[in-house]
Amino acid sequence: MSMKKMFKSIVFVFLMLFVVENLNAQSQNFRSRSSLGFMVGGSYYIGDLNQYEHFKNTNLSAGIIYRYHLNSRLELRGALRYGKVEGYDKEASDPLQKARNLSFESDIFEVSGGLEFHYLNYKLGNEKYFFTPYMFIDLGVFKMDPQTEYNGEMVSLQSIGTEGQGSNLSDKNAYSLIQLAIPFGIGFKVNLGDRAALSLEYGIRKTFTDYLDDVGGGSYVNNEALAAQNGNIAASLSDRSPSDVNFTGSRGNAETKDWYSMFGVMFTFSLGNPDKCFYR
Repeated sequence: MSMKKMFKSIVFVFLMLFVVENLNAQSQNFRSRSSLGFMVGGSYYIGDLNQYEHFKNTNLSAGIIYRYHLNSRLELRGALRYGKVEGYDKEASDPLQKARNLSFESDIFEVSGGLEFHYLNYKLGNEKYFFTPYMFIDLGVFKMDPQTEYNGEMVSLQSIGTEGQGSNLSDKNAYSLIQLAIPFGIGFKVNLGDRAALSLEYGIRKTFTDYLDDVGGGSYVNNEALAAQNGNIAASLSDRSPSDVNFTGSRGNAETKDWYSMFGVMFTFSLGNPDKCFYR
């Protein structure tokens, strides 16, 4: 091998070593700034069937939250969450709402991403800056499926059109089961040693649908006409009030959208060896 070829080979080897080392350093830096949290807690909803009572009919929720540390006051976050919400007119104190007698439950699968703001300087693994209150705001997409019990079985309400959707009784089509949400909330986190942290978090979601509970701004429609076009089940579940009560007008409040909350306790673990410098 000539000296020229040998020199090129040596340069190539050193170049490859430099590239590999640089990629490894970037990978280590990425991992040192990354953490994964596992959250378990509760979920509930605010809407036409539960207008004011927070934490009413709370169900189990769970989630996985990824965080990327930008600096001591700011982190990127992404989350996958599951929760369940439900509501019952029969539990209302208002006699008219109680007589309406509607009910629903829905699983919620949510994907979201956004920003987390620390009130204090904080870094996972840092001994001095080891706790902080925080707030977050995300943009999310969630899948819902409002259902209710009918003759001992659960019936999906969107597909049957309880407000006449999809028929000539209404100018509305079936609402989408995939909706946008803006999750936001507050929390508090504290380090548990070098690579773990414990958080308490409460979040609520502004949605852009009035049909998380299948009760929107649509009007009551004639039961016989609804049965003829959307079926007997749709007619039965559209108006479940006693026979001596004759509701007219809107089934729900068309001026407001539905909300839901997810909250709980979270255990977070670093995906690498944390860089403990709080200012980074």
